[in-house]
This record gives sequence, structure tokens and C-alpha cells, in this order.
Amino acid sequence: MADKKKVVVAFSGGLDTSYTVMKLSHDMGYEVYAACANTGGFSDEQLKLNEENAYKLGAKEYVTLDVTQEYYEKSLKYMVFGNVLRNNCYPISVSSERIFQAIAIARYAKQIGADAIAHGSTGAGNDQIRFDMTFLVMAPGVEIITLTRDKALSRKEEVDYLNEHGFFADFTKLKYSYNVGIWGTSICGGEILDSAQGLPEEAYLKHVTKQEESELKIEFKKGEIVAVNGEKYDDKIKAIQKIEEIGAAYGIGRDCNVGDTIIGIKGRVGFEAAAPKLIIEAHRTLEKYTLSKWQQYWKDQVGNWYGMFLHESQYLEPVMPDIEAMLTSSQRNVNGTVILKLRPLGFEVVGVDSADDLLKSKLGEYGEMQHGWTADEAKGFIKVLSTPLRVYYGIHSDEER
Repeated sequence: MADKKKVVVAFSGGLDTSYTVMKLSHDMGYEVYAACANTGGFSDEQLKLNEENAYKLGAKEYVTLDVTQEYYEKSLKYMVFGNVLRNNCYPISVSSERIFQAIAIARYAKQIGADAIAHGSTGAGNDQIRFDMTFLVMAPGVEIITLTRDKALSRKEEVDYLNEHGFFADFTKLKYSYNVGIWGTSICGGEILDSAQGLPEEAYLKHVTKQEESELKIEFKKGEIVAVNGEKYDDKIKAIQKIEEIGAAYGIGRDCNVGDTIIGIKGRVGFEAAAPKLIIEAHRTLEKYTLSKWQQYWKDQVGNWYGMFLHESQYLEPVMPDIEAMLTSSQRNVNGTVILKLRPLGFEVVGVDSADDLLKSKLGEYGEMQHGWTADEAKGFIKVLSTPLRVYYGIHSDEER
């Protein structure tokens, strides 16, 4: 036993990681430590079942690494500050969580002095990059084992192996595959594979259960949620979960995203993410009232970069804390309550109530009356503003449009 190498398996409880635990412990002579890094996507029942199955599969030890709060504090809140929607669509739902799962696994591997880390990613997706890159940086010198990827294993091969060694579970290949997280659920398979089709109702996990319109009020302080419908929340995760519960009853947050994967091919994913869609749109609207033009402009630039780097496995890039610092600074006046109207499969922002509302300026009301300048001053301003154009077209009159 003393000669056995220690391997930490990033254990989700799915087919690939179940196979990995059993193969490494039964056939390859490793001392297996199964670690489930939870960023909010696992229920208590799922975690309990994971623990039971890990030991049945041959793990020496099982541990749940709960990094939900860390995920919020170190990234999720910045995605809200930056109004991050990849391709103006996808709130980087589960993909952003993978980095923090990988970080937690790497820390645990170093803590127990592991010789290797294993995960169940295939060779055709983004997750292999997120896991491998994080392990290479945070656990240098530790071997990375990926049996599913390296052996190009089929589902049948993995299921047959598990069954032959006395482990039986429902690994039926379903039409759709789901990854559930605190920031939304991704949906792959089925109609997603056909560019001409959208997802049918049965593809979604959450369905419309409420028909009558209702109001949702989200209060922000320095860009972070502090209350939902008047109820105060110190725990931001619980606030997100409450908004998800309210929005999911209307089937809000459904969409499909098409984009470029890290490895260079196009990818398409369906998702349902009521909380992110509602929170980001509410936050974006509040910023329109409380930030200057150039604050909004530069925030859009760095927010887009932040989301891209996070999605493409560059969270550890040293520029990320610099971007986070700028995003945090920009939120100092993003205070107030946003009122939204919810209805089946949709919503709209009604307005905001904020002491920092720049629309309340005493200098004038747009389209109504000016108080901070005279009519002659307005005419002079317009004439000066037009100077570069008058200079250009005075010389190039043939180019007049």
C-alpha cells in the first residue's frame, strides 16, 4: 500500500468519472481520492449519492469541496459588474464554474501530496482545456490522467467495464445532456446538433408554472444584490437562488448560443438561466441611470474581455485582477432598486428607483426644458461642435452625402 501512487479524481458522479475511479483503483494500482468540487450545482442528495458510489467504485477516500461562495466572491460578482453575456447571449453558465472546480481539485491534490490528478473530459470540448491548464499552473509536476480522452472510450465500453466489475447505475444515454449550476443549466444534444432547429419544450428542465404577470424588484448596493422583493439578503448565493426560483416559474432565460470554442471549432449550446438573465438586465439598466457615458463605454470593453478570458480558460492570467479592480471601482454609485415585469417566457424592465439616478439632473429634462444653459449658448455649442465637419466638407464638397 505504501508504494501506491495517490491520484485525485475530479468526481462528478457521471459515467466518465465513475469509470475513471474504478479503472485507476482496480486495474492500475492507484490509491484513489474522489473529490467532488461543488460550485452550487449539486443537491445534498446528489452529493450523498456521489459519496456512496465513490466508495463502491473503489475510492480510498471521498471529499466534497464546497467552493460556491468562493466562486461568487472571486468571479461571479464580477460577471454581474461586467454584465457578461458571451455573444450578447450566453451568461457563461456552467463553463465559468469549471475553473473554480479545477482550482479546488488542484489545491486538494497538493494538500494530500497526490502524484496525479484525473478528470473525465473528452478530447472534443472546452472542459479538457480548463482542467488541464489549471492543473499545469497550480499543481506543476503532478501527472494529469484522462482515460476517456486518451483511450477514446465509448459509453458502451465504460458501462460494460463497470457492470463486469459489479457496479450498476443508470447511465442510459439520453437525448439531451445537462450541466446544472448556480448560474444556469446548459443543454447539449438533440436538436442542438442541427443548426436549423431550436429546442422543444421537453428539452428544458424547468417549465412555465405561472401565467399571471408579476413584479420583481431587485435592489443593488455597489453593484451587488442586497434585496429581492424587499427581502434583505446577506448571502448573495441565496439571493440568486431566490431570483432563479421566481424567474424559472415563467420559463425565463431560455436561449441557444453559437460561438467559437477554445479549440477552434464552432459550438452550439442550449441553456436556461432565469437568474442570470434577470440580474444582468436589471444591473445593466441601473448602470444606464447611474454611470457616466464613458464609464459605461469602458466597462463594456473590459467586461467583454473578462467574460472571454474566463470562458477561454484564462482566469489565472495576471490581467484578470486588474480588470476586477476596474469593475469594482465602477460600481461605487450603482445603487438602487430595479423594477421588472415578468410574464411567461419573457420580461421587461419597468424602471429604477435610485438616489444616484443621473436622470434627476437639475440642469434639464431631455426633450423638455433646459435649465443649465441659454438658447444662444446651445446654438453656439452646436456651431462649435460642427466645426470639424464644416472644415472637411468646405474643402471636399464633392464628397457631400
